[in-house]
Amino acid sequence: METSLRYGEDSKALRIHAKEKIRIDSNTFFQVHGELDTKLGQPTSLSGLIRHFYPHLSATLGVGLRYDRRDKLRYTVSAKKTFPVTIDGLLNFKIKGGCDVDKEFKERKSRGAAEFSWSVFNFQKDQDVRFRIGYEILEQVPYLQIRENNWTVNADYKGRWNVRYDL
Repeated sequence: METSLRYGEDSKALRIHAKEKIRIDSNTFFQVHGELDTKLGQPTSLSGLIRHFYPHLSATLGVGLRYDRRDKLRYTVSAKKTFPVTIDGLLNFKIKGGCDVDKEFKERKSRGAAEFSWSVFNFQKDQDVRFRIGYEILEQVPYLQIRENNWTVNADYKGRWNVRYDL
C-alpha cells in the first residue's frame, strides 16, 4: 500500500492518503484510493478504478467510481498517453484527460492537460528529481510540479498549491 501525507491551500488540514493496486492481469489492475482529513476525522474521498495499460501505445485507460465529500458519488473515466522526447525516456511529453459525471448523468466535469516531464536521477548523491511543467487546457492554467525523492510540491498560476510526502 502506498501512503502519503498531504497539505494544501484548498483544505488547510493535513490529509492522510492511501492507494492500493491489485493486479488483475499483466496490464490491468484495480486501484483503490482513500483520503482521511485529520481536522474533520473522516474520509474526504474514496475511489475505485479499473486501469488498463496499453504498452505498445504507452497509454492508460481507467474507468471507475469516485466519492468526494463535496461532489458525492461520481462515475469517472480517464486516459493518458506518453510520448518519449529523448531515447533514454527521461524527458517525456504527456497528454491526459478525463471526465467525471454524477450518478444521474446530468452534471459532468471534464479535464485535460498537456505536460513535459523531466526526470533527473542522482541529481545529487541518492537524490532523484522530477520536474513537470504543464497546461490545464479546459481551465487554461499553467502548472508546475517538483518532486524530490519522497517530497512533491505542486503549484499553478491561479495560486493553488499543495505539498505531499510519501511515506
